[in-house]
Amino acid sequence: MSDGPVISLADVTKVYHMLAEDVVALDHVSLDIAHGDFIAIMGPSGSGKSTLLNQIGCLDKPTSGDVLINGRSIRQMNDNELTDMRRDTIGYIFQTFNLIPLLTAYENVEYPIILRDKTRAEREKILGLLQTVGIDEALAHHTPSELSGGQQQRIAIARALVNNPDILLCDEPTGNLDSKTGTQIMEMLRTFNEQGKTIIMVTHDTRIAGYAQRTITIQDGRIR
Repeated sequence: MSDGPVISLADVTKVYHMLAEDVVALDHVSLDIAHGDFIAIMGPSGSGKSTLLNQIGCLDKPTSGDVLINGRSIRQMNDNELTDMRRDTIGYIFQTFNLIPLLTAYENVEYPIILRDKTRAEREKILGLLQTVGIDEALAHHTPSELSGGQQQRIAIARALVNNPDILLCDEPTGNLDSKTGTQIMEMLRTFNEQGKTIIMVTHDTRIAGYAQRTITIQDGRIR
């Protein structure tokens, strides 16, 4: 691991060209995130939180400026290189879980490995990872609709971790959960951070933001 930041945004501006007018979602944002950081991003609705997360997650390229992941510029990557970065370096955890409804919990976690290696994973690896996040073998054979929200989020976390990414991006990871389950999920994320994962989390909840090492506030596309 290099001594430089694992994520660096350099004067990033993102403009969406709409029919009525241009919308500046990010306005000259610069930010360095070190390996092992746990960052919370807060701000009002429409402030640019999700756009910022999408830039870090290589889901979108900036209009101007640059984003570097482990020193590599995403503006200079082609689509295949961006796909590899998203698959191998970055894990995503979403408020809406984004599990594949027709697949079992086990198959949802295995899917990123099949995408990468074009082969099925060792069964013990998947079951062990599910057990780490609190899903036993019996639950592993259920589809998402047969599981609670908390169980679905645990599966989503296992899926995000299965390719051992350096970075975890969490978009309102407790937003659809009750407070007890949300606390359990955050304790789990804190443990993964202590084990060396870099975590960037969008949240509107100050209690949840309290788990992070530092909080970044964004408003009108600018870091305050």
